[in-house]
Amino acid sequence: MTFQPTIHPLDASLAPNDLAAFWMPFSANRSFKQRPRLVVGAEGMHYLTGEGRRVIDGAAGLWCCNAGHCREPIVKAIQGQAARLDYAPSFQFSHPEAFTLAARLAALAPGDLDHVFFANSGSEAVDTALKIALAYWQARGRGSKTRLIGRERGYHGVGFGGISVGGIVTNRKAFGTLLTGVDHLPHTYDRDRQAFSRGEPDWGAHLADELERIVALHDASTIAAVIVEPVAGSTGVLPPPKGYLQRLRAICDKHDILLIFDEVITGFGRLGTAFAAERYGVVPDLMTFAKGVTSGTAPMGGVIARAPIHDAFMQGPEHTIELFHGYTYSAHPLACAAGLATLDVYRDEGLFGRAAELEAAFADAVHGLKGLSNVLDIRTVGLAAGVDLAPKAEGPGRRGYDAMVAAFHDHDMMLRVAGDTLALSPPLIVTEGQIGELVEKLGKTIQAVA
Repeated sequence: MTFQPTIHPLDASLAPNDLAAFWMPFSANRSFKQRPRLVVGAEGMHYLTGEGRRVIDGAAGLWCCNAGHCREPIVKAIQGQAARLDYAPSFQFSHPEAFTLAARLAALAPGDLDHVFFANSGSEAVDTALKIALAYWQARGRGSKTRLIGRERGYHGVGFGGISVGGIVTNRKAFGTLLTGVDHLPHTYDRDRQAFSRGEPDWGAHLADELERIVALHDASTIAAVIVEPVAGSTGVLPPPKGYLQRLRAICDKHDILLIFDEVITGFGRLGTAFAAERYGVVPDLMTFAKGVTSGTAPMGGVIARAPIHDAFMQGPEHTIELFHGYTYSAHPLACAAGLATLDVYRDEGLFGRAAELEAAFADAVHGLKGLSNVLDIRTVGLAAGVDLAPKAEGPGRRGYDAMVAAFHDHDMMLRVAGDTLALSPPLIVTEGQIGELVEKLGKTIQAVA
């Protein structure tokens, strides 16, 4: 693949104050605007800066560009759709691509996860899943089941529902009391027992039994749903202990509690399968998706529901609305076109299976960083890795931030950081040679911030 994008260089007259209008999300705005990390083009595995530097993408954008950047079939599909049908409402109207994409996604999902409700992001998908869970029990005549159970260190987007069930303190502490009636399972990570694990750690399945304690405290008659990421991503790549998800499923079944998998990160090949539910052999009642469904080219997310969940709403007069929920841009035509083309690329290039084939080589390469200064732990699963660094004396997060900056400016690499954890999640088109390049650059970055 020849990398020859048409680039319009940044206006050299731009001054730092020209960056002031954009209040950047999840960013150190003041630091960024002193030394911006701007990209102006992308193709395949790389970004291009205004100065012409090729920056290898070690993060698939933001865990989303699984098919790589600016893939021609996806670009052409979006262009064609924009010229044919720019927008159609999904409230009481629709367009053919929405139904086609829903059917394709239902076919990919395991078990009887057969019905797709479209949103526009992972955050919206999570809030949608929580609302469906609550409304489901109302439809079943069991309106006392309102409690939602999340997990410590869980990330479920930034809506009020998502941060309520989420368990990352920095995402919660500034926003008041959040939703009431929420409790949390303990997280599954114990460095002393799991350090430098490859895939699912052997220790920790028993932590699922904490759900029994929560049920005993609140009673199952009050609990609507449990939501977990099969692999906790944004908190630093925490694979589930062997047997953990299976035990959660069994406890939820025992107490008639819905199980929700947040697969915004784990969906679409990151773990070598279409969804983590397939890898772990566990079918949730509701499953969220986003990011990789369009390979990051257009905002899209959604929820896939099991048939009994969907069917519980299909009651009453046929002219009435069954679920009072949705978004102006649900199943947007451009996003649907992007999604269909992206699924074609995944299928035609066998990218999910390719990720599975590369998992061992990826793990070998990343675990080769063990022993470098300040490396406390390394975790790998599928094509995702978390590398924990010891914090600097200035406090937690500074070493990770410095590593992100050094990687971009000095080593032509983009990576994700969560505090002092460096995360790798390259596009699924990565080659073994590029895995070696990423890990070499990561090693140099770690040494640079030692």
